[in-house]
Amino acid sequence: MTAADYAEQLKDLDATLRNIEAVLDLDRLREDKARLEEQASAPDLWDDQAKAQQVTSQLSYVNGEINKLSGLRSRLDDAGVLLELAEAENDPGVLAEVESEIGGLTKAIQEMEVRTLLSGEYDSREALVAIRAGAGGVDAADFAEMLLRMYLRWAERHGYPTEVYETSYAEEAGLKSATFTVKVPYAYGTLSVESGTHRLVRISPFDNQGRRQTSFAGVEVLPVVEQTDHIDIPENEMRIDVYRSSGPGGQSVNTTDSAVRITHLPTGIVVTCQNEKSQLQNKASALRVLQARLLERKRQEEQAKLQGLKTEAAGSWGDQMRSYVLHPYQMVKDLRTEQETGNPSAVFDGELDSFIEAGIRWRKQRQLSGDAA
Repeated sequence: MTAADYAEQLKDLDATLRNIEAVLDLDRLREDKARLEEQASAPDLWDDQAKAQQVTSQLSYVNGEINKLSGLRSRLDDAGVLLELAEAENDPGVLAEVESEIGGLTKAIQEMEVRTLLSGEYDSREALVAIRAGAGGVDAADFAEMLLRMYLRWAERHGYPTEVYETSYAEEAGLKSATFTVKVPYAYGTLSVESGTHRLVRISPFDNQGRRQTSFAGVEVLPVVEQTDHIDIPENEMRIDVYRSSGPGGQSVNTTDSAVRITHLPTGIVVTCQNEKSQLQNKASALRVLQARLLERKRQEEQAKLQGLKTEAAGSWGDQMRSYVLHPYQMVKDLRTEQETGNPSAVFDGELDSFIEAGIRWRKQRQLSGDAA
């Protein structure tokens, strides 16, 4: 490729980045940063721990967004200067550096562009993620635990704070279910494409005959409820049970009945929380989970009414969306987007961005096709 070709690529990248800066509203982000910094410096900030954590989390996120945009702009400008130097000195070595940087910039800007596709009503919310073992016995329970670690590792890689509300251990190994939050803006919009049924194929470590087993686990992603949502739950519509928390192997986590189970009587929705030592804290967390489930139910009903369709109770839970194959070959493949990799170990260690980005683009394309129809 010639220097003129690289110049044209840099021009296209500049146009894309300018569009991203406009959609994400860089000026507003800077205003938000100033406002949040003022709130974070208040001497009484930590009098309300929940609000303090929200402020610091939002400030961290806004700083991250600004730094990403500023970093991309700086790299793009530097690449332009480097190209001018390569042309002036007719240096193929410098031109090779420009080519390499353009490749890196293209990938980074495409990743940032995905954020502009999150425009749903609740996309800017934090996320509440529930994982449940499906068909497959102990292998399914083990798979559910693998998925929990995968998502927590993904959040850790990005520096996103998480809080595990509930882990219900299976008798032999793994988890019956787990619920956790990702406490960063746009976590819901980002992770919502992970909702659905996940399938694992492998030689079972629990089968003494070494046979290949297929197991399933369901992932549900909900937007975290905010104070403006007005999800009121009358006391007479809930049954609240308390019991002793337990860990793997039946070991007691607490010596008091601190775990809380709430049953919403009109809908039959059941939520539990046992990871705090205080019964009051577990009850508050369980109520937040219940409110999130009721908010999602309300959203689905409203969406179904708009589309003139009857709400499907199974929803995304019945949709097999990704396969993780460990035998006879190694592959993770998304059945909606065709995104795939031959490195399942990396995926289970939290390298999910390519799958999430492909899912967001796939969803946006479907929305646009629906609008066009």
